[in-house]
Amino acid sequence: MMTTTKIMWHLSLVRMPTSKESGFVQFAHMTMMKLHFVVTFVELFKFMLPIMANKKRLVKDIIILFTEYILCTVNPASKDTGASAMSKSHAQISMATPKTNNLVDVFQSKRPNLYEKDEAYSEVEKQNEIQPDYRSAESNGKGKEALILSSPDNASESESSYSRENKDTIAPLSSNLNQLKLDKHPIYNRKTNTETQYQPEEWMLIDKGPGTLQQLNLAIVGHVDSGKSTLSGRLLHLLGKVSKKEMHKYEKEAKEKGKGSFAYAWAMDESSAERERGVTMTVAVAYFDSKKYHVVLLDSPGHKDLVPNMISGATQADAAVLVVDASTGSFEAGMDGYGIGQTREHAQLVRSFGVEQIIVAVNKMDVVGYSKERFNFIKSQLGAFLRSCGFKDSSIIWVPLSVVENQNLVTTTTDVRLSSWYRGFCLLDAIDSLQTPLRDVSKPLILPICDAIKTSMGNFAACGKLETGAICNGSKVLVMPLGELATIRSIERDSISYNSARAGDNVAVTLQGINSGHVLAGGVICHPDYPMQVAKHLELKILVLDISTPILVGSQVEFHIHHAKEAGRVAKMVALLDQKTGKVSKAPRILKGKQSAIIEVQLDGAVCVEEFSKSKALGRAFLRSSGTTIAVGIVTRILEHES
Repeated sequence: MMTTTKIMWHLSLVRMPTSKESGFVQFAHMTMMKLHFVVTFVELFKFMLPIMANKKRLVKDIIILFTEYILCTVNPASKDTGASAMSKSHAQISMATPKTNNLVDVFQSKRPNLYEKDEAYSEVEKQNEIQPDYRSAESNGKGKEALILSSPDNASESESSYSRENKDTIAPLSSNLNQLKLDKHPIYNRKTNTETQYQPEEWMLIDKGPGTLQQLNLAIVGHVDSGKSTLSGRLLHLLGKVSKKEMHKYEKEAKEKGKGSFAYAWAMDESSAERERGVTMTVAVAYFDSKKYHVVLLDSPGHKDLVPNMISGATQADAAVLVVDASTGSFEAGMDGYGIGQTREHAQLVRSFGVEQIIVAVNKMDVVGYSKERFNFIKSQLGAFLRSCGFKDSSIIWVPLSVVENQNLVTTTTDVRLSSWYRGFCLLDAIDSLQTPLRDVSKPLILPICDAIKTSMGNFAACGKLETGAICNGSKVLVMPLGELATIRSIERDSISYNSARAGDNVAVTLQGINSGHVLAGGVICHPDYPMQVAKHLELKILVLDISTPILVGSQVEFHIHHAKEAGRVAKMVALLDQKTGKVSKAPRILKGKQSAIIEVQLDGAVCVEEFSKSKALGRAFLRSSGTTIAVGIVTRILEHES
């Protein structure tokens, strides 16, 4: 009340100087008028400051009304003084609005039509919006967080009346929009179905013929220089996938480059850059048959700068072989924290990919004299870490071996120094002891594109692993995120043509009816009636790894999902989760290592994505920063869809 009295007192003192008064008196009046304006504005601002936090548009309304007052006051053509002009303005407001008790109500009542329409439109949107409400486990007693969807209360009478008044305008507008031609992207005209309506074709459900080996996608991961490519190359050579002639060629070329020990690795590292540097830079793919499986080897790079390539390739894995260097110092280097040791980071990542079975190949046992003590030390140190990542003891197979001396690879060891204390699997038998995950052909097609390559026939093809569904030659598919229709022209596996492929198969497919430049890694080939979602604003449930710098709102991140990579930032901290009880706490200001939380991320570009509950393959996400993986998680909600 005191503030209102001050404002009205200052305004009552304002008047324009008359021509009869002397120049000095006119100057004094003008000076006092300006002073009263300043004091009035300050008092008014102090009065309205507490309200501004909740009434954002009120600031604009105040400025507009105050500007109108000034214009009325200083207009030479007007015969009214400032006080009388303000009184008339108030009178006009009173005529258009109900009686009010204070100045705030007056300002809220006097709004330009533009704002009035905008507010009503926002309220209608707000009415239809579904808001997430995270409640603690105490409310449901289940020990897990509950994600409850709630809608705001019904709109007020004024909002409803606004909708009724504009109904006649909105209806013709919607009709005109429906008549627009959107044939360029057929996805916009396509009816989106739900998975419950999908009915697979009969041929998809027919089992493969007798004698057909199941496919096992096996990722080879581990610290740099642990011997991953050498192990893969020697395994292929021993199984007859690399001929003696080819092996002789690799040995000769490696010696000429001064890298004689890299001969087997060159069976996998075929590019000149990889051979020159002596490290695998991309995921190399090779195939061999065991007694039980048709194995797809995914040899991943081990250097910390090439982890994004490792993520892209190893996301296709059903199981993994973690190669460890047994030599003194090398094993310890691979176990260093904060993203330096790739043994730790690769183990965390493959578990986050959904891999539950892992073979630990303890390589270079010859360097430590096949020491049982060294093997047990590695087993105890690494075993504890693998359990902390979520691997069960029953799903971890430990295999000591030496690639250089060909001990315990495809046959049991013949070296007495190892056979005297080890009676377990050789590497090949360990691979055959693995179990393949369930292949779901009853769901619509999902084929994330890992790479675009040239096939053995010289055609341009998209390659990747079928996560769900099946395809055959002539199948109509949709290529996302562009939403372009195409036809399957041919299907290849290991350079052999096939008529069809099912979930779990790693294939290269050539497409007809689409520009080859539109088929890119990170895209998804899917069923035409069940398009993938495309979005760049997501809600994630994450687990923070060992990090030296905490995660804040606004932190820049590198977002990885299946084979897609996109820059982004942490947009919001939603809640902190207790990993043991699942209890939800209020949003934290920062996230530190080993914490679990729900956050929102905003990406610079849109990616193909699905909620984890609908598709595990397209719902697992990874956050990286400054060359290290800082968090792993799943997509819980898609907050903003892209056209």
